Amino acid sequence: MRVSVHISTMWLYAGRLFQWLNQRQYVLSSKAVCAHQVHSSRTGFTNSCYNGLYPGHIHTTPIQKAVLAVGSGVAALHDPHRHDMVAVLGEATGHLALINLRDKMRNDPEGYTILKERPRIRLSTLDLSEMASLPDGSFGREYLRFLEDNDVTPDSRADVRFVDDEELAYVMQRYREVHDLLHTLLGMPTNMLGEVAVKWFEAAQTGLPMCALGAVLGPLRLSTSRLKLLFTSLGPWALRNGHRARCVLSIFYERRWAQSIEDLRQELNIEPPPVIVRATKKRNT
Repeated sequence: MRVSVHISTMWLYAGRLFQWLNQRQYVLSSKAVCAHQVHSSRTGFTNSCYNGLYPGHIHTTPIQKAVLAVGSGVAALHDPHRHDMVAVLGEATGHLALINLRDKMRNDPEGYTILKERPRIRLSTLDLSEMASLPDGSFGREYLRFLEDNDVTPDSRADVRFVDDEELAYVMQRYREVHDLLHTLLGMPTNMLGEVAVKWFEAAQTGLPMCALGAVLGPLRLSTSRLKLLFTSLGPWALRNGHRARCVLSIFYERRWAQSIEDLRQELNIEPPPVIVRATKKRNT
């Protein structure tokens, strides 16, 4: 009885917190009209209306972040396709991992350039016609094919809200927007097996708790045959390559579209996938 009361109380507090955050988000969105001094026209991450942070930012205390982490984690566990809850979980738990990733980018010449220029991967920043004209096997053409085959768009990635550091917020945003590029590099579709394999790679590569949680819980939704394939082949490959690969956030992919995917894999120290996983419209396969 006491346990159920504590859980009910926690969810009541979490509900009130999410309500407050939504109201706070509305206020911040209203303020966006006064953004005049943008540091980068390509990102809009920093302007004078947000005291040095970024549009949409919602400051939260450590206690509030803990409640967000628990609430979003439970929601994501119940429905792994709740990408909004997965995003909140990543922001609420990823501070130390983001610092580590930021430092890796700072210590890499290409990564340092990315942190300074703040490129975004959106339909508005992609020249789809030019990418379609690239030869088969080029990174840009294969990325475009991935988007078409899996019926996804880079614009589906949520904006960061709960990271209380402007530069770290961009690192998280970059991670989200690079996610589909990793699918392309790793040759993994967006079905459950492909997503879990990518999460295993990302967990080893980034250290983000959200990725580790997905890597642990994702296999629970796989069939027996696909679970065997994950543990005997794809999983070890993903972990091995995640550990040894160059920091995937330190690559200016927007300048690499014409590069062959084989050459880019070699540069990043990523092996081709051991098996071919086909794209499917079924989300639980």
